[in-house]
Amino acid sequence: MREEIRKIQALMEEAAYITEPAIATAVHLGMTLGKPLLVEGHAGVGKTEIAKVLARVLDTNLIRLQCYEGLDAATALYEWNYPKQLLRIKLEEREARSVAEKEADIFAEPFLLKRPLLQAITQHGKPPVLLVDEIDRSDLEFESFLLEVLSDFQVTIPEIGTIRATHRPHVVLTSNRSRDLSDALRRRCLYLWIDYPSFEKEIRILRTKVPGVNERLAGQVARAMQSLRRMKLAKVPGVAETLDWAAALAALHADHLDAELVRETLGCVLKEVEDVKRLEADLAAGRLSELLES
Repeated sequence: MREEIRKIQALMEEAAYITEPAIATAVHLGMTLGKPLLVEGHAGVGKTEIAKVLARVLDTNLIRLQCYEGLDAATALYEWNYPKQLLRIKLEEREARSVAEKEADIFAEPFLLKRPLLQAITQHGKPPVLLVDEIDRSDLEFESFLLEVLSDFQVTIPEIGTIRATHRPHVVLTSNRSRDLSDALRRRCLYLWIDYPSFEKEIRILRTKVPGVNERLAGQVARAMQSLRRMKLAKVPGVAETLDWAAALAALHADHLDAELVRETLGCVLKEVEDVKRLEADLAAGRLSELLES
């Protein structure tokens, strides 16, 4: 492994993100080449966490744009502070200045509400980490708009002019593949796929994130999660569910799994009633040992 990749991996693990060479390499290249990093993978495998950890490692701000259906450019970029503008207009009603002068005053930066994209472009000092979370939830129109911003890292506000980033933000986009992203967006990004963790990696994650879990329990939880992911469940649990389950078990002062404990805490892992009923039936039939086999 190259020294720079080893260094990134060590820094991320110091920030409690258990990683591997492919992830560290993608992060390193994203920073070095100044390209957005598109991270895809199953829900709950740590895609969003990459941006959070990167901000901690770089000791810089994390600016998050949470995408959803109907998200528009104004919400993501900027809006005018209309109440503040109206107040200013009322205060200046008796001033003998021209309308053009007054308009120039109220359509200026002090009256601008910066949303995540503009915040990321205009931040002074260290470049921030811009997280565009779940880009696949946004509409295709917004994705096209975002493409322009990420290409040039500049925006044009009609009343003010063009604003260019003095320092390009580090950009991480995440997607759960709920819809296909455009080829144009993919071409502009480096790509990283994060799969479910191996048994050994999941134990390392557990030991790092939930120190209250002993080695025996960590092994049992990791084996159970690996088994659950091989089943045809309506909603397959990710690492987030692993951590929730382990934290719940630690809160209950558990040191090992038994059928009763698994049944009582299934809600930490499974989020669909069909999946819960299936596991409860397996436990009632005495098949706990099958669940704990890796």
